Formats: sequence, structure tokens, C-alpha cells
Amino acid sequence: MSPLIFPEWTNKLRGLLGPALLLGPVYLVVLFAYGASPETTDVGYQPTQPIPFSHAQHAGQLKLDCRYCHNSVEREEHAAVPPAATCLNCHATIKKDSEKLATLRDSVASGQPIPWRRVHDLPDYVYFNHAAHLDAGVGCVSCHDRVDQMDVVYQAQALSMGWCLDCHRNPEKHLRPKDRITDMAWKPEEDQESLGRRLRETQGINPSQDCSTCHR
Repeated sequence: MSPLIFPEWTNKLRGLLGPALLLGPVYLVVLFAYGASPETTDVGYQPTQPIPFSHAQHAGQLKLDCRYCHNSVEREEHAAVPPAATCLNCHATIKKDSEKLATLRDSVASGQPIPWRRVHDLPDYVYFNHAAHLDAGVGCVSCHDRVDQMDVVYQAQALSMGWCLDCHRNPEKHLRPKDRITDMAWKPEEDQESLGRRLRETQGINPSQDCSTCHR
């Protein structure tokens, strides 16, 4: 029986094997570092909006509850973006002729929605339910940080799979009374870990870590 003979072109692979073994680990390290970087996770992403809406003024100084504008957040998966009609509840009389509100007036006149730019945008293969998290007592500030102090909202957290899993494994540090979920400045009177453990036990909170929970 004649020995197995490989095609002649396979001889070239020997010259590539050494560089591949050397550069392969370097490539994996660079790939991982880039994948975990703020540029990739969008931490700090702060798009310019069509109307210069200041959360620091509305949610901070004026104390508007998050649910006034994002009125579906306790009932549905998504936190609704307010229509122009919601804005007009105030701005029909307050600074109604301001140049900064020209886009709002155009939206009302044309019937076209204001083209707000999404700040927190999870990949399409990730399922996230706002209502489920608020119902468990996770405050807005846990994911969105102190938006009541932001003139222009930016993404403060990585929102990566590891970041989400850390919360699912240790939810105690994020749990609070349900009547405080939108209170950005709220601080517990007792130790947060103790409060979180008590709320988790009394409310039977046991976040799933199964892949199908978020990847459906």
C-alpha cells in the first residue's frame, strides 16, 4: 500500500503554522479587550437629540416622575417614548414659542413623531422586560444611573451579558421598595444588602440564569 500523499499545496501550511501559533493568542487577547471596552459596550454613548430635553431640569429640578413620560414601563416590555401630546400638556402654555421647541411644533402640525434617538439599545437577540424588573423592585437608577442629574442622557452601564448576569446572581444590591423604584435619590435607612435579602425572601425573587430567559 502506498503511503498517504497530501496535495503539494499543503506544504505551504507549515510556514504559516508558526505565526498562527504565535499570533493566535495575541489576537484573542485583543479581541476580548476590544469586546469589553467602552467603545464596544457603548458606555458613555450620548447622542444629540432633536429637541434639547434636559432630564436634570424635568426629572431633577421639577421632580417629574419617570412614569409620566415613559408611561408603559410598569406594564410592558418597553419604556414608551412620550408622544408630542405629552410634551404639550406643559408646553402648550410654557415656553410655547421657544425656538428650541420648533421640532415639537412641527411634529404636532405634521402628525409625524419626534425622531428621538435611542440611547440604551440592546441587541436584537436580547429580550428585556422593563415591567418584570420594576415589579421585582429594581429601581431605574440601577440601569440608567442618575438621569435626574443629566442634561443630556448617556449610557452609564455596559448592559453586557456579564453585567446582567451579575445582577441576576446577586439581585440584593438592586432591590428596593416598589414605591421607590423611580426615586433616583433614594437611599435605604438600613444596609442595602440586608434590605435586599429581606425583600428577596419576602417577595420570592429568584432571577433566572437560564440562557432562554434573555435569548428567545
